[in-house]
Amino acid sequence: MRYAYYPGCSLTESAVEFDISTRAVMEVLDVELVEIPDWTCCGASAAEPVSELMNYALPARNLAIAEKEMGGIDVLAPCSACYLNLLKVNKEVIGNRSLHRKVNEVLAASGLTYAGGVAVRHILDVLINDVGKKKIGQRVFNGLQGMKVAPYYGCQILRPYPVFDDPRNPTSMNGILDKLGAEIHEWDHGNKCCGASLMMGHREVALPAVAEILADAEGADAIVTVCPLCQMNLEAYQSQAQKMGAKPVPVLYLTQLMGLAFGLEDRAVQLGKNLTVTTKVRKKIADKAWTKLAKALGGEKESKATRENINKGESHV
Repeated sequence: MRYAYYPGCSLTESAVEFDISTRAVMEVLDVELVEIPDWTCCGASAAEPVSELMNYALPARNLAIAEKEMGGIDVLAPCSACYLNLLKVNKEVIGNRSLHRKVNEVLAASGLTYAGGVAVRHILDVLINDVGKKKIGQRVFNGLQGMKVAPYYGCQILRPYPVFDDPRNPTSMNGILDKLGAEIHEWDHGNKCCGASLMMGHREVALPAVAEILADAEGADAIVTVCPLCQMNLEAYQSQAQKMGAKPVPVLYLTQLMGLAFGLEDRAVQLGKNLTVTTKVRKKIADKAWTKLAKALGGEKESKATRENINKGESHV
């Protein structure tokens, strides 16, 4: 399996642990990620209020590069906001002749054009539908039995485009967590908004949303997410949310938890960058019994070598 990898801005700065753990986990799963050359910002949430055309042209540029220089292979975008921005080009530009023409006029300045031939994939979609739960289970080296995890999806993965899961009741993370050996924390806030960028300008609106999510996660050993903005909101504002009755809970990226279950060391998934990962959680992970390695890894010696390679080679940083 081979994908055109679009890390986006957050994964190269504030969410670098998401990028590093994604690359490490995909390597264990025999997935090749080829970074889109000369990729640029997708516009995030800032472009749309400024210019409708720029809102489409920025993500379209990255898809045009993948189409032209990478043979049109599927684009994998781990960041929920990046995934949404790239996907909306295919959903809203392609098929709209006037808008498509205007976007290509902008791209022409860089010698590019986009015909709509690139599929945009979210990391959950790829893990569930391409890699598969069976293979994920085969790679588990340090099962997470006894650890209760709350899967948090946020808003942008499935709204307004429910491509691979049900936005009202998402379950795609459940199958992955089950294969890791974790217990699912049953809750009602897995798809509720965390306040997103309102945390910057209207904290009085966003902070209660974070407090509600954290309160509903009480009893879980950790929350796992696949959205950099969600992770930041749920982790960085816990002290303020506690004044509203919420309890502290570690917030990890799904790929970090997967890496730990695959036997990767803390530094290989950049666990040290998380603000809320406690000694208790580290011990809970470390105390898990080692499980039998799958035959698909080619034997214990080979799999150990693979893990040691990733653990030592912080080449992804």
